[in-house]
Amino acid sequence: MIVNSLSLCYHNKLILAPMVRVGTLPMRLLALDYGADIVYCEELIDLKMLQCKRVVNEALSTVDFVAPDDRVVFRTCEREQNKVVFQMGTSDAERALAVARLVENDVAGIDVNMGCPKEYSTKGGMGAALLSDPDKIEKILSTLVKGTRRPVTCKIRILPSLEDTLSLVKRIERTGIAAIAVHGRKREERPQHPVSCEAIKAIAETLSIPVIANGGSHDHIQGYLDIEDFRRATAASSVMVARAAMWNPSIFLKEGPRPLEEVMQKYIRYAVQYDNHYTNTKYCLCQMLREQLESPQGRLLHAAQSSQEICSFLRAGCTKGLALLFSSLQSEAFGLGAFYEETTRELDARRAKLLARSPEEAEGPVEDTSGIIKMAIKFDRRAYSPQITPKMCLLEWCRREKLAQPVYETVQRPLDRLFCSVVTVAEQKYQSTLWDKSKKLAEQAAAIVCLRSQGLPEGRLGEESPSLHKRKREALDQDPGDPRTQEPAMPGELCKKPFVALASGQESPLEGW
Repeated sequence: MIVNSLSLCYHNKLILAPMVRVGTLPMRLLALDYGADIVYCEELIDLKMLQCKRVVNEALSTVDFVAPDDRVVFRTCEREQNKVVFQMGTSDAERALAVARLVENDVAGIDVNMGCPKEYSTKGGMGAALLSDPDKIEKILSTLVKGTRRPVTCKIRILPSLEDTLSLVKRIERTGIAAIAVHGRKREERPQHPVSCEAIKAIAETLSIPVIANGGSHDHIQGYLDIEDFRRATAASSVMVARAAMWNPSIFLKEGPRPLEEVMQKYIRYAVQYDNHYTNTKYCLCQMLREQLESPQGRLLHAAQSSQEICSFLRAGCTKGLALLFSSLQSEAFGLGAFYEETTRELDARRAKLLARSPEEAEGPVEDTSGIIKMAIKFDRRAYSPQITPKMCLLEWCRREKLAQPVYETVQRPLDRLFCSVVTVAEQKYQSTLWDKSKKLAEQAAAIVCLRSQGLPEGRLGEESPSLHKRKREALDQDPGDPRTQEPAMPGELCKKPFVALASGQESPLEGW
């Protein structure tokens, strides 16, 4: 997915604000449907993103950024490709640029969070913690502006004094960013504190780049017309809406908000269609229900433990209004329960078709120009016996074939601190292309690549490993005085080269940068 436009206009726009746990794909698409011009994803931490692999999900028609544990960290689709801004949490210019380059072909803009006051953001020097380090702000933004093909923005809060705030935003403007979003509260202030329209206005009158006003949900924005009033009060180019849109994303509609029941149903449809995790779906629906959380409907939603149960809760616990809504929808979709069943059947059929088309494609061994045989393999402890690991199986096979013991070379990547290992057996090198969170796991993955390339048992649960079992039986039958019983334990015999921690600028001999 390549975004054709290299620029994103921030003048006179309605924008969905970045919100943790809320700004996932279903909410972003819903906001676009209801009139938002630009949508921000939730803040995603640079270190987490750098562990991800970009995956084209043909079953869902999405692009997924998938963590080593197979969890989808960021999911996007063609519908939003010219509208979505990727917001990252970062405190390091080099990591920020690496993340920007990872996602830039799939998003319309890059944003740096410099306003979040929550501990999970500030404790790593991110979010509002950056406001006290203008030099670092300048380095991060300048690096991004020079190094990525997408427009760069940042989101800040105001400082204790207006003079310091204006000094900071002028410095930020000089980095070349495309726009700046300003939450009109100080770092220590919360939604119950009044938003300072005057501070945002002073910033807007000082800068030549677009200023995006944020923070008006509590005091100013109750409906669509209020958004324009807030823009005029702050003299801003555009308005970014957070909690008011979280409560009802149809606030972006000129005609006025749609009934909450209709909005929730549409949100659930997107959540099912794009395989959103049910816990995230439930969280967003709970934010929409707000004061109705203690109602029978709210209690049913809170008890839901799957997407299927969420699809059923509306009909089971609906209010009179919801009952009328579902009655009117019977001829269209027979309720969300039927929609869920039909959609999941379609997704399962697509996945089955894709697997049938290329059953070996995902894990087939490939030899690159360096002569290393590579496969995309991860070692999952749960699939193996704790007594028989892939490394043990490989060592035993080498002994039986009278080969030199396996030699492991492991490096650590400085950007995300992940590990990758190459194992050499009979002068042939083997490597997993997936980086892992520990040295031990990386070595096990390399051993699996070697074993699978040779068609050998690797110690998976339920898998027969005759040589290892035979060796154990022989050990039990041998005379204690037999010299063979004095052999050291297998794991202790593994031959390893010293571990290497790569310096920041050092080129890795392994793939995966």
